[in-house]
Amino acid sequence: MPEVKRRDPYKNFRFRVKFSGETDYIAGISKVSGLKRTTEVIRHRDGGDPGTSRKLPGRTEYEAITFERGCTVDTAFEEWANRVWSLKNSAGGLETSLKDFRRDLIIDVFDEGGQQVLSYSVHDCWVSQYQGLPELDAGSNGVAFEHIKVEHHGWVREHTNPPQEPQFSDTAG
Repeated sequence: MPEVKRRDPYKNFRFRVKFSGETDYIAGISKVSGLKRTTEVIRHRDGGDPGTSRKLPGRTEYEAITFERGCTVDTAFEEWANRVWSLKNSAGGLETSLKDFRRDLIIDVFDEGGQQVLSYSVHDCWVSQYQGLPELDAGSNGVAFEHIKVEHHGWVREHTNPPQEPQFSDTAG
């Protein structure tokens, strides 16, 4: 019997994020911006061919990733953001310590059955923007979200063993 291949794409709301090397996922992440890279195009012309240009790949840039989650008592985002910049004392003295401010992240995607199907490692991440508390509105019934914007040096799709899709038989009885 031929192997059945999945034709439907995976849903985009079944995912989890964790710091590399840790087993627990970061609590409450509800939104992750896409992973996007852009490679600069370098155009050049051969000296004897003035009518046609050639294209070569140049520098590759990775766009920042934004993570969003509901405000909770968990301080993982704030602690990470404070590794780049923090207010040291009540007198207004600033402290900047770049020790251990970069972390690798893992973004896992799951299928409808809860099985991991995709995994991406994002390398050398650091928080370039942190919003600990959104605009508050007493007339709203929405959830308060915190955001971080993460700069990084690229991502790699990790090899995973996708779960076996159910086998269907086309013979009756």
